[in-house]
Amino acid sequence: MKNQINIILLVLGLVPFFCLDSHAQIFQKGDIVAHAGIGLGSTYSFGGLGLPLGGGVEFGVTDNIGVGGDVGFVSASGLTIFYIGPKGYYHFNDLLNLDSEELDVYGGISILYRNFSVGDGIFGVTASGIYPGFHIGGRYF
Repeated sequence: MKNQINIILLVLGLVPFFCLDSHAQIFQKGDIVAHAGIGLGSTYSFGGLGLPLGGGVEFGVTDNIGVGGDVGFVSASGLTIFYIGPKGYYHFNDLLNLDSEELDVYGGISILYRNFSVGDGIFGVTASGIYPGFHIGGRYF
């Protein structure tokens, strides 16, 4: 578990270095966009599990398509969840004829490896697997 926490801290610590090319335009080919976040509300339908931490990076393959990855972690009350995996993004500004150079609307899919652990290291139960994910969102530059 300590290795997973160290990986997350490393990713979150490197986020500012991936944002070296900052500009006030919508997503385009060659862009590198990094994000980090703290989730709010319930996590995986377990209310009160704690605040999820996560981050990721996206690289612009074309003006509308990006690829990247995400990593995240949440732990409380003896339950720990860790995930990591690739993500694909589609940026809808051209498709929706949005002329804004400040708003980026996107959606996509992911394939995430998730590890669920309950209890301590001696008598705990661990389960893991590959899960699909879907996301939609927007950014205002």
